[in-house]
Amino acid sequence: MSQGRGAAREAAKPQDQGWAWMVLLAAVLLQGLTLGFPACIGVFFTDLQHEFQASNSETSWFPSIMVAVLHGGGPLCSILVKRFGCRFAVMLGGLLSGVGMVSSSFCKSISQLYLTAGLITGLGSCFSFQAGVTVLGYYFVRWRTLANAIASTGVSLGFTLWPLLSQYLLDEMGWRNTFLIFGGILLNCCVCGAIMRPVQLESGSSLQSPKPAEEPGRKAGEAQLSNGASSPHPELQQRTRRTACFQMLQKYLAFDIFCQNKGYQIYTIGVTWMMVGFGLPHVYLVPYAIHNGVEERRAALLISIIGFINIFIRPFTGLLSGHRVFTGRRIYLFSLAAFLCGLSNFICVISAEFSMLIVYCIILSIAMSGIGALTFQVLMDVVEMDRFSSALGLFTILESITILIGPPLTGLLVDITSDFRYIFYTSSFFLISAALFMGLSFCALEKKNKLKEAAKVPLDDPPRYQYSEISTGSQSESQSPPAAVYITSI
Repeated sequence: MSQGRGAAREAAKPQDQGWAWMVLLAAVLLQGLTLGFPACIGVFFTDLQHEFQASNSETSWFPSIMVAVLHGGGPLCSILVKRFGCRFAVMLGGLLSGVGMVSSSFCKSISQLYLTAGLITGLGSCFSFQAGVTVLGYYFVRWRTLANAIASTGVSLGFTLWPLLSQYLLDEMGWRNTFLIFGGILLNCCVCGAIMRPVQLESGSSLQSPKPAEEPGRKAGEAQLSNGASSPHPELQQRTRRTACFQMLQKYLAFDIFCQNKGYQIYTIGVTWMMVGFGLPHVYLVPYAIHNGVEERRAALLISIIGFINIFIRPFTGLLSGHRVFTGRRIYLFSLAAFLCGLSNFICVISAEFSMLIVYCIILSIAMSGIGALTFQVLMDVVEMDRFSSALGLFTILESITILIGPPLTGLLVDITSDFRYIFYTSSFFLISAALFMGLSFCALEKKNKLKEAAKVPLDDPPRYQYSEISTGSQSESQSPPAAVYITSI
């Protein structure tokens, strides 16, 4: 009898076993289809310019909007997941991505591409990717860290395969038919979402399809109305709405953390500044190589080299940074990676020979691996985990703004000067200055904290910027993660 109950209990807990590994495979494919997809846009840059007679600045708005929406749509995805569940969000994202690229194949102007491929495909990719990451938290408890590390290899696979496929299809059938085929490929996100069935507890309640939660402000307002007069006062209704709106902003965009937590403030400003230059090589490397006489197929291979090296380096960097030797020092590793990324750009300035561009891609991919593996780990170090989701919301919104404006502004500079080297000068400036700002600021903050501790001066506000290690392995298997945690990857 007890054995039968035990077997039923095991069947009701799919975490870390059985179908969970199929969900992990779907998450790997999702990250390759969504986060890896913008890597191939540079392959079409020259053809789109010729087709629509557009400048560098005008053409670069298309990938900028796509990547900015992919990163900045986190709060919207979080609300969608909380109301309808992860499976619905992933499948809706796949549908939007496919429709966006199919529509793009019929565009008659570059501005129409901003809407179809930029906004619609970017938003669909955001829903699929971030809901796909969230669902791993439901299916994995003991092996959650390993699952996220394995899933992140999908980004590198996408970086490797998308440019090669893009160049082949572009040569064979042109960019319009290629975009049409891409629409069909991105619809496979719906298949991945179908695999991510809701997790059921013993009681039969679904972990991934929670009922729409009532806002605390709304509930409080209803209580006041029921205790007061039978007819609601307009002032009370307005106050209730303001309270609900404020609590919603507090939940998804943590402005209070930004004002009070110096570590989070420094890190958010530094990464936001860094993102102006971080994405420039991804957009302009292929056009730069073609402009300097490199064959189109070989130019597309450069992005694939970056992705291929990331497959091996990024997991290694993540494991290395998790060692206790680097506890409390990960921000300095992150700053070093950003600094190296900025220095590597000077290789392109010195020479545009294909062999030198390969050397550049190798060094850049190693530095990028450090940035990609540490971005959210450092954020977890400087923010308390119970407010991580809120802190991530503001972080991704600010990050997406600079991702959006960086390539078009640099493209305008290239249009004015007719010199592609300014792209890499600009990228190096933002990366190196951000790395120095974060590294020196955290060093000064750490010294200030040590002086206060030595003097035994009581702090009004505890040092929330100090690092803390949180183990997911010790959590109970019955414990579930937040209803929606939106995560982006660089």
